[in-house]
Amino acid sequence: MPDVDEDRHTTAEPGGTVVETDVLIVGSGPAGASAALFLSTLGVPNILITKYRWTANTPRAHITNQRTMEIFRDLGIEDEVLAEATEHALIGDTVFCSSIAGEEIGRILAWGTHPAREADQRLASPSLTCDIPQNYLEPILVRNATARGTQTRFSTEYLSHTQDSGGVDADVLDRLTGQRYTIRAKYLIGADGARSKVAADIALPMEGRMDIAGSMNITFKADISEYVGHRPSVLYWVIQPGSDVGGIGAGLVRMVRPWNEWLVVWGYDIDEEPPVVDEAEATRIVRNLLGLPDLAVEITGTSLWGNNEMYATRLHSGRVFCAGDAVHRHPPSNGLGSNTSVQDSYNLAWKLAAVLAGRAAPSLLETYTAERAPVARQIVLRANQSGREFVQLFEALGVHGGMTEAEMVEQMEERKANTPAGAAKRAALMKAMEVKNYEFNAHGVELGQFYASEAVLSDGSVRPSPSRDPELFYEPTTVPGARLPHAWVGDNSRKLSTHDLAPYGRFTLLTGISGEAWAAAAAKTAAELGVELATVVIGPGRDVTDLYYDWARLREVEEDGALLVRPDKHIAWRAARLPDDPAQTLLVAVSRILGRGGTA
Repeated sequence: MPDVDEDRHTTAEPGGTVVETDVLIVGSGPAGASAALFLSTLGVPNILITKYRWTANTPRAHITNQRTMEIFRDLGIEDEVLAEATEHALIGDTVFCSSIAGEEIGRILAWGTHPAREADQRLASPSLTCDIPQNYLEPILVRNATARGTQTRFSTEYLSHTQDSGGVDADVLDRLTGQRYTIRAKYLIGADGARSKVAADIALPMEGRMDIAGSMNITFKADISEYVGHRPSVLYWVIQPGSDVGGIGAGLVRMVRPWNEWLVVWGYDIDEEPPVVDEAEATRIVRNLLGLPDLAVEITGTSLWGNNEMYATRLHSGRVFCAGDAVHRHPPSNGLGSNTSVQDSYNLAWKLAAVLAGRAAPSLLETYTAERAPVARQIVLRANQSGREFVQLFEALGVHGGMTEAEMVEQMEERKANTPAGAAKRAALMKAMEVKNYEFNAHGVELGQFYASEAVLSDGSVRPSPSRDPELFYEPTTVPGARLPHAWVGDNSRKLSTHDLAPYGRFTLLTGISGEAWAAAAAKTAAELGVELATVVIGPGRDVTDLYYDWARLREVEEDGALLVRPDKHIAWRAARLPDDPAQTLLVAVSRILGRGGTA
């Protein structure tokens, strides 16, 4: 890890000050702060700038899924995140109601908290989904990045850049002094959000459109534990006839801190003049959604924002890369935003480190777009589809925006009737609630990301056909391109995940006792290519053994076969059996993955 003062050089040029570094990161949100953390952990000098004076000042993103928690585990900050998070057990009882104090329409056990889905989560990963608001997560990321070597600069605004064959010159502004200066970096990461200036400056090709609907956030403090403590959740959806804002009157009451800090999300017509939400109006909306007209409420903030449906089809141009909301812009449905942002940077940072160290060819960086652009598309479409699926719930209730308040109430009351119409409405509601599982329990979307690029070397196999819905359910595989399956391994004194065997700073070769010859092959490959590559033999009498014999069922290769795991925990290549010349076979595979030639 570099000393914090060794990751930049400052020179005085005739046109002003020039600061030099390897990677400049614009934006301190989940994508930017995690990129800084990953790069500093890998020993890559970097500078993180943000035009703001500090990190996020509102809760914003919050659901932190298993894939992201695995990454935090890998980087050694999982316990810090959990210390600030609302635990898994308290986040899942998603409620649909007429108000917090009013009648329930139904509940969904979300985020893997249903007993059957929790089994899926516990089998799939060493980490569980939790809830940590963005204004609590960002300081953890920035603090650890800075402690590990990042030069962090607040109140520093990116203005523009030019790039050449050797690097990028970014023009930045110190907003406190008014001084403009240049940061010369070998690479630039634009993680500056959904209105990304960096993405605009490199003209990234985009599909979709921005501002398809309007939303307002109202943050407030109020102790309503007696209404929610028995049904703990982060999301309480309110369908309230007669509301004068938001059409039908569907709003969200989101827990920020249990059970006295909250955020209301409420819609407005983005094609009309934006509403004026002063303290009195905000208090009225909050009390209406809670169904508590006399509740003491402390309004702590309001803001307006647009729902988007846009994604980039290419994520970089030359030496400039974009990550996070800069390349995937969507509503918060499914809780995919900050998770995908962190995962973008996790994919990119190890590749930048390998190229900067000369261990990989620059062509490795092309695989960032090949691997992450399909993910950007998938999560933007999934999040927007989840939002549109609320229509089925409204249809089941028999309500629509053209109705009067009395008509809506009458339709909603009909679900209680002992009549054929009432029975039909109850059946329709059950089906509509099943559809909402795609928003709250899309485990396959979260963990099933599969990469196809030049950084993955096929063994001729194909992904197994899913036995269950691939969006709702994750199914492990070791086909090259897939995420490394989790299984518990260890010995009589410790218990580790297979993910713990493959840390971020290296490639890892996993094999069994019959495949111990791979260890010498890996050592030879590492020496010839100058790469970090370690072999882990799993079996009795070795450093780790297959505690529950789960790994033998998951690995999909023979005991003498091998799995080559990339730093980001995706399978880069595999061998079903030990070949006659494992050293040459492995050397060729690693060379090709790193873009350094070789033939199969």
